[in-house]
Amino acid sequence: MRAAVIVFPGSNCDRDVAVCLEAAGTKPDMVWHGETSLPACDLIVLPGGFSYGDYLRCGSMAANSPVMREVVARAHAGTAVLGICNGFQVLTECGLLPGVLMRNRDLNFVCRNTRLNVTRTDTPFTHLYEADEEIIIPVAHNEGNYFADDDTLVRLQGENQIVFTYASGDNPNGASLDIAGITDPTGRVLGMMPHPERRAEKALGGADGRRMFDGVMEMLS
Repeated sequence: MRAAVIVFPGSNCDRDVAVCLEAAGTKPDMVWHGETSLPACDLIVLPGGFSYGDYLRCGSMAANSPVMREVVARAHAGTAVLGICNGFQVLTECGLLPGVLMRNRDLNFVCRNTRLNVTRTDTPFTHLYEADEEIIIPVAHNEGNYFADDDTLVRLQGENQIVFTYASGDNPNGASLDIAGITDPTGRVLGMMPHPERRAEKALGGADGRRMFDGVMEMLS
């Protein structure tokens, strides 16, 4: 499997993701946002960070970077795409995922472990988890409050596009329906606010995030 990690000005988790992908068995291409093409790849990762300093809306400037035209085209052609934290914001801004990420409910930056429920296990990203399994993955964001109109929320539920939810009582940002991660209708584009790369080995306090990268490697190889 070949992977590409998109690097924006302000990305700060790109190398963390690269380490996880290498541990899973593939050395990713690190692609600068100003590029207009992508190498052949089976997976594209939009990492966490503060692209363009989070000016305007988080992810809105990054969504208009030259490379994103190719990311969108590859996604429409079936390439798997993973957007983590700021990457999730970028995916909503470029239209690959519905909804928007707003300021956290309490208007504070939140950085802590959260308990997540895995609500869907038939995607390339989640097939190594158990249905309804509770895992621990950290968050670190100021704009993680997922919002969509009622019709969109009903559609996300009806089409099984909600992949991760915050466990009962552990929603750190006020997200609608406790949403922590969603996919597009194909299940091959995933956006999530928690950072699996920050809990991918025991030295980081746990390895619940490691199965996401191992699973992608296994399914897409």
